[in-house]
Amino acid sequence: MFRTFLIPPVAFALVSFFLGELGDGLNIFQGIYLVGLGWNEGAIGTALSLMGLTALIVQTYAGDIIDKTTVDRRTLMTVAALFTAGSAMAIMFVEGDNGHALMYITKVIEGIASSFINPCLAAMTLASFGPDAFDSVMANNVFWGHVGSSVSAILAGTTAYICYPDIKYCFFVIGMSALCSIIFVQFLPEGDASMGRGFANKVSDSTSPYQTSDVVGLPTSKVNDQVAASYFSVFSERRTLVLCITGFFFHLANANVLLVLGELMAVEDNNDDNDDANNGGNDAANRAAIPLVAGAILLAQVTMSAATLIGGRLTERGFGRKKLFLAGLVTLPIRCALIICLKDAGSSFLLSTQIFDGLGAGFFTLIHPYLVADITFGSGRFNVIMGLTVSAFGFGSTMSNYFGQMVVEQFGHVMSLSGSLVISVIPIVVFSLLMPETMNTRGKTGTSKPQATFKTPDHDVMMT
Repeated sequence: MFRTFLIPPVAFALVSFFLGELGDGLNIFQGIYLVGLGWNEGAIGTALSLMGLTALIVQTYAGDIIDKTTVDRRTLMTVAALFTAGSAMAIMFVEGDNGHALMYITKVIEGIASSFINPCLAAMTLASFGPDAFDSVMANNVFWGHVGSSVSAILAGTTAYICYPDIKYCFFVIGMSALCSIIFVQFLPEGDASMGRGFANKVSDSTSPYQTSDVVGLPTSKVNDQVAASYFSVFSERRTLVLCITGFFFHLANANVLLVLGELMAVEDNNDDNDDANNGGNDAANRAAIPLVAGAILLAQVTMSAATLIGGRLTERGFGRKKLFLAGLVTLPIRCALIICLKDAGSSFLLSTQIFDGLGAGFFTLIHPYLVADITFGSGRFNVIMGLTVSAFGFGSTMSNYFGQMVVEQFGHVMSLSGSLVISVIPIVVFSLLMPETMNTRGKTGTSKPQATFKTPDHDVMMT
């Protein structure tokens, strides 16, 4: 009965806020902590990248499981949040230059568990509010997630600065956030599980590019009785491919930029601290870098929050997905060019470029689920395509960090940024030329012809 205590939009906002505090931004503080324990850069890079690599592999499968499951998605999210928080806090048991196996194993577990959180939240949002209200509620979820990440950066940065060099207490932010998110997940409605996986849940005839069941208003228990589109039909859909390619190249250009930015600011700070000849000089410099790191995270998250509000309002007024998504893509080459021009201007000027990171990521994160919902509505494959696209984005990020740092090592920071600048033009061209406007197309015939499917006990087979 206590689930009726909070109205659904408020419950979703609270869950999004506390899940936002579990964000990847705390990975930066984990890196700082491991440096203080004597870990070398290679070991730290391996540990922190394992989560992303694992999520890259698992994400699509996680989306498919969330689509097909008959288990209450609130239970899945609760378990995922517990494992994510527990794995992230395992770093507190690492002592000295030891515990590599513990970090590597827990990062793999964290990558698997975290892959279920956002798809579960998106599925329950669609299941509870339906396709018509999905955009506004999802925008609210994204906004409060950014607010949670901002608060997390402030709390973690402040705790780390006060307790330095013993900054491990900042990781209690993760534990408290997980506990609160688990509490408020219980207030979420389960909604219509059928609609949560992207079924139209009504007689669609020719109104959907995908053939669904002709039974109206199936209850949750009958979700598996509906006929989902074949994997091939949704994976090969032109708009799905365009979104995957666009996101891949955007993240291929984008992910490395923050690393290079941090390195440039670190070089600037080291130059400023060259006059400190006392034994505590490096220690003071490392401590002073903590608010700079927190500031970079905070500035980007605050800007993302603003971009989410603006994007949400424009969407309500009928502003198209394509324009907003392109606005996010265009910020990346501008950001790269500004960093190149301001590389010698000081940390404050370099830090200000994070505004463009916030704008780009804000619009991208907001519009991405809108596009997937538009593309997959009626197919029963909403979450698996969410997972597929996120995997494509993650692959771009992984390649960006690897090759971007190779270029830095061989040719320097400017050349790496110049490469990102050139690559950042590709997603703009691809999306502007190949992606049609998808707003108001949910349930309407898309670019591909309707597919008929029949269901076998183990899989779906496409009929032509």
